[in-house]
Formats: sequence, C-alpha cells, structure tokens
Amino acid sequence: MTGAVILSSGVLAATAMPAAAEDCSAYPWMDTSASSEERANALLDASSQHQMYRWLVEQPANTPTRTTWNPGFAGEDPVVYPVQVPCTPVVIYANGPDGVYGKAGTTAWPGPIAVASTWNLELGEQKAAAHGSESFDSRSAVVLGPGIASGRTPLSGRTSEYFGEDPLLSGLMAAANVEGLEQGNPDKPVVANLKHYVANEQEVDRTTSSSNMDERTLRQVYDLPYEIAVKESDPGSVMCSYNQVNGVYACENPILTTSLGEQAGFDGYVMSDFGSVHSTAASLDAGLDQELNRPIWYTPARLDAALAAGEITQEQIRQSAFDVVHTYIEKGLFDHPVPATAIPGVSTAEHKQLAREIAEQSTVLLKNDGVLPLADDAPTVAVIGQTASKTATSGVSAKTGCAWYLVFIRGTALNCDAIVDPLTGITERVEEAGGEVVYDNGADPAQAAAVAAAADVAIVFGHYTMGETTDLADLRLDANGDALIEAVAAASDRTVAVINAGSAVEMPWIDDVDAVLHAWHSGEQFGPALAGLLWGDVNPSGKLPMTFPKSLADTPTNTPEQYPGVFSDGSTTRPAGSDEIRQVEYSEGLQVGYKWYDEQGIDPLFEFGHGLSYTEFAYSDLKVKVDRDRTGASAVARVAFTVANTGDRDGVEIPQVYLALPDAADEPGRRLVAFDRIELAAGESTRVELVVDSSSSNRPFSVWDVDADRWVTPKGRYEVSVGSSSRDLHLADTLQLNLEAPAAAANGRG
Repeated sequence: MTGAVILSSGVLAATAMPAAAEDCSAYPWMDTSASSEERANALLDASSQHQMYRWLVEQPANTPTRTTWNPGFAGEDPVVYPVQVPCTPVVIYANGPDGVYGKAGTTAWPGPIAVASTWNLELGEQKAAAHGSESFDSRSAVVLGPGIASGRTPLSGRTSEYFGEDPLLSGLMAAANVEGLEQGNPDKPVVANLKHYVANEQEVDRTTSSSNMDERTLRQVYDLPYEIAVKESDPGSVMCSYNQVNGVYACENPILTTSLGEQAGFDGYVMSDFGSVHSTAASLDAGLDQELNRPIWYTPARLDAALAAGEITQEQIRQSAFDVVHTYIEKGLFDHPVPATAIPGVSTAEHKQLAREIAEQSTVLLKNDGVLPLADDAPTVAVIGQTASKTATSGVSAKTGCAWYLVFIRGTALNCDAIVDPLTGITERVEEAGGEVVYDNGADPAQAAAVAAAADVAIVFGHYTMGETTDLADLRLDANGDALIEAVAAASDRTVAVINAGSAVEMPWIDDVDAVLHAWHSGEQFGPALAGLLWGDVNPSGKLPMTFPKSLADTPTNTPEQYPGVFSDGSTTRPAGSDEIRQVEYSEGLQVGYKWYDEQGIDPLFEFGHGLSYTEFAYSDLKVKVDRDRTGASAVARVAFTVANTGDRDGVEIPQVYLALPDAADEPGRRLVAFDRIELAAGESTRVELVVDSSSSNRPFSVWDVDADRWVTPKGRYEVSVGSSSRDLHLADTLQLNLEAPAAAANGRG
C-alpha cells in the first residue's frame, strides 16, 4: 500500500506504508543504550554496498521495502536496489518552511517574514514546535525548512519564506525555528532542513544562473546567517540550492565543505534540492550526501562506475551514508516512527491562539497620523477590498492574503479553509460596540469611494500575490489596488490601509492615507488579530525585517547585470535554443539591505527595524563597557541604556543596537549586533543591557580577510548606536578595540 506527499518540487512521491510490527530488539542499530554513532556504524557494517547506496537518495533511503524506481520515466532504465536492512523507518519529507502544506485540519500560520517581524525568538520557537507536532502527526518527519536568504532584492518571489535582509535577525530566527522543530516535541521528532544554501536570491532562472561575487561578500552577507543558524542550533540537514555560485553549481561546490562544514561547523547531512544535482563524483567530492526525490545521479550504476574509475572512494560513500543514518538516529526518527496513518484535525485551539498572537505581533504599523486606535464612537465602518472577505472577487479573497502562492498546488501553500477573515473580525468588534459595518469588494473604485464617504472611517485592503518559480514584476499592488486606495482616501476623512504582501510595497498613496498596517501573509487568525490592533485591544509591536524602498530604482540591484542578470550577448533574455547560464553580478558587494541605503544616503520609504506603536518610548543614559579576556584575543561589550514608556498605553518596544566599524574595515553603513523585546506599562521604565561578544556566532566586530582566509577584528574605534530602527537612533557612544587575534566563533545558543 502506498501514500503520497508533496515534495519541495511539487512532485507526488510514492511512500511505502510500514510493514507489520517486527521485533527489532536483536539489531544493534536499535539498541537505545548505545550512542547514535555506534548505532549508525552497526547498521552500515551490516549493510551490503547497494543497501548503503540507498541512504544517498531520498526515496530509497526512506521507503526501506521498495526496490525499484524510475520505471515510468522516458528513456530511463529502472533503478533497482536490494531491500534495506531490517528495522529502518519509513520517513516522509515534506516542504514547509511556514507550516504543513495543503492538508486540511492543519494551522495556516503567518509566513516566516511575518514571524521575523515579531523580533520574538521565543514566539518563533513556539510556532516551530507547534508546526513540528502537526508535521509529525501528518506523517512527515523531515521538514524542508526553515529557509534563509539575504533579501538582496525585494522582487524575489520567495521573500515571504525567509526572515529578511539582516544576517543576525535571519540567523537567530532560523535557529529558533530549528530548535522548535527538532526539540519542541521529544516524542514527535522532526528533522529540520535549512535551505537553500547559498546565494539563492531570485526565482528568475534559479536553476540556470550563477550568483557571482567576491569572497568577502559571500562570507559576510550570504554565508553568515547560515553560520549563525548552525551554531545557535543544530539542524539535522541543509539543502544546497539550484544556482551556481561563481560558476560552480551549489550542490557540487567546495563551499559545502569549506564554508558550511569547516567554517560554520555543520555536521548533519547535506541534501540537494529536487533536480539540483548535475554530477556524481563532483557532488560527492563537494560534500553532497543525499539526492532529493528519486535516483538520477546517485544511482547504484553511477556510483559503482565512479568508484571503479577512482573518482570517488568507499570512505566517501560510507561517510555520506553515515551522515544520513546518524542524523536519523540522533534526532529520534528510528525510535519514534510517524503514525501509520495521518492523524486528522491536528490544528488545536492552542495552535490557533498562537497563530493569532503571531499575527498580532507581526503586523507592522508603518504610519499613523492619529486615526488609530479607533474608538467605539465610530458607528459606521466601511471595509473595502477583496482580501477583506472570504467571498472571492475575481478569484481573490481573504485566503489570498493568508499565505503565499505555491504554483505546484495552484493555490496558497497552506490550507486556509479555517480562516477568520478581516470582515468577520471587524464586524464582530464593531457590532459589539453598537456600530455597523458596510462592505464593498473594491472592484469599482468609484463605488468604493461612495461607500467610504458615507462611513465614519474606511479600512481599505490591498495585496499582491507571490510565490515559488516567479519573481515579482514590481512592488505595486495587484489588480486595482493603488487606484482603490487613492479613491477611498480621497473620499474619506479617515482612511486606514491594510496590506497583505510578503515583501516590500511601493506606496504612491502614502501621503493620502492616515494609517498603514503591513500584515504580510497573515495566516488564518488575521481577522480577530487585525480587529484587536485597529481598536487598540492590542498595541502594535511589529518591526520591519527588511527595507521598503520608495521605488525599485533605489534598490541595490538596479542594473540588468545585477538583476536579473545577463547572457553573453548582454541581453536579459535567454537566446533562443540556448542552455547558457545567466550571469548575475553581485557587484553591490556588502551593500545589501539597509547597509546600501545608509552608505548611499538614500532615504527609504520605511527603514529596516521601523514600526510604530500607540505609545511613545524614550531612550537615555547609554553606557558602554568593554571587558577583554587575559589573552587580548576577545572582548565583550556591555551596552546598557534606559528605555521608558512615556505614553499612556502599555506597549512593547524592540531596542536595537547597531555598530559602525573603524574606517580601516572598509565596511558600509552600520550593522545590527543586538536587539531585545521589552514590555513596558504606561509610565514604566527599565534598564536594558545587551551583550556584544566578539566570539559570538554573528562575528559582530569582525570582517572576512580574504588574504588571511579568516575573520579578523579591525583595530580602532567602533561607534555604537541604539534606537528603535536602523535610522531612528537615539543614543551613541564609541568603544576602542585592539584585539591581538581574530575572534573564534562560539558554538551553542547565546
């Protein structure tokens, strides 16, 4: 009997159901008193050569009794393996950096970019634990997620899957996600898969493009968030990406061993993305342990041939098999098999409450001219726009804003059938206070304007869709979104714009509206969450994890060579019949995200870290103290300051510490080196101390020295700035560092 699961490629993969219960106590790899290393080695010692090969491809590794693959693929001979050794688990891989995909009865969570907007690592870990529980109960023990990218362009179609543009925030958020997935449910073990390594920053020709950059940029911008995530958690697996890096495919690139293994300290197994393998020997040499989906390049025939030719060694084969088996055992997959059949209705009341809390904390108040929070004395509220209602208009509804679009299932990636739409949430809130809600779908801006003019306040919704395989063409709202908001704002004395989009949005109407809430892909509980935010039952606390530009011309990737990349004839369009690799030049170097805007002196629409509140916060009394160890090789800066809630509402502030390096470092702008999330009652103040440690995983004082092939800490004066965003910096001080040796990053969470 077989089941099926949607993989990252969208391909339906057959999966064997468990055989009848078997006494496994006699097999040494099932001896729980032995170490995971001993158990893995015992299994491999008992394996034939081709049984060992099974671990090098996802489907043979995870369906132990099935022997034949690929009979239905034109031009391919069947690939045959022996049955696996006894007592190895059925394991199902499922895509899902944001939740369980496409399955009824699961929770539709706000997207990862929304989770990053909470700047709440504990909340992110709680969400991942709940996601892991639902995944396991749905029979998936390997989650292809979380994802990391560096936000090189806001046009990237998968921005909603990632955690923004900053290495520290992205790395820590990914680590929290890994911890929640892998440690949150000891009896429901799940292996996290950190992806897509590395420099996978666009969907345009993602399988046939080369991300070209200097080594310092690779290490500091694109490697660093992975290094932080690996060192602050312990992901069982990492996925190499489709693209080339400096002319070499990521899945056969030596950086899998040098950057990811030796530098970051990753010791799990590396799997490919589906179809991202292009070789046998070169991929195994680089450190690729497992080919995703079916056997193509890691077939027994190809491995046997490469071994006979001396292109690979038996030690390499065993090491790759060991990496997979050891991870499965260490993470608990051998000892806690998934249910024989999927458990229905795994979304609990607690999960739904958590989804609402994330929606509340992630929604960013971008602008407020005093209209928010709304008072109960507004008897008539106009709700306008397609994404406000569960009832679809031209195929668009609240479900469209719930989750990002997945082309393989031709709809939202998460099952949003349980959504509580904004219209419902707002109507319940208004009617409780004795008011009335009038709804218009916004298809006709003139009609919507008339509805808005007759109401006391207008709440108008805008959106755009985005997803895998396709980048955004621009940062403007879909359908008539911009025209609709402009028409409503012109007709209403009080207009609130609510945006559902997984990336930045250009806002030509920004001066005409009174308030803007950016809600990302907001999940199934957005309706009640939004109502609470609008009426001040919840004080907004979200902060942007990415910069919103005024226009695409302001972004770092504003030439064809930088994005989408060009071909040998200089064109951005692939020559007819050509299989040429698109060359994408990362010539902006280190100037990615807010560092670009700071260095170039460009004012963004809204800066990284920006987010308003219904109260006010004051910063004062900055003190910076530096402690050095006895060797003079490392230092810890203790950045202490006072934050006061000077308003009349309780609220949450996210103080951020930025560091400008000495001129000799040749480093653009400032870098985020620490942040906190603090709750303050009206009138309350607190003393905050944030630690900036030279040996921590984010290398706060260091730069990559290409000649020395190591991280080094420039000597000189560092400027410390503290505030509520990358541009709203209230306090500043300096510190002097003259360390004698490069800082070595520490393992473990900190």
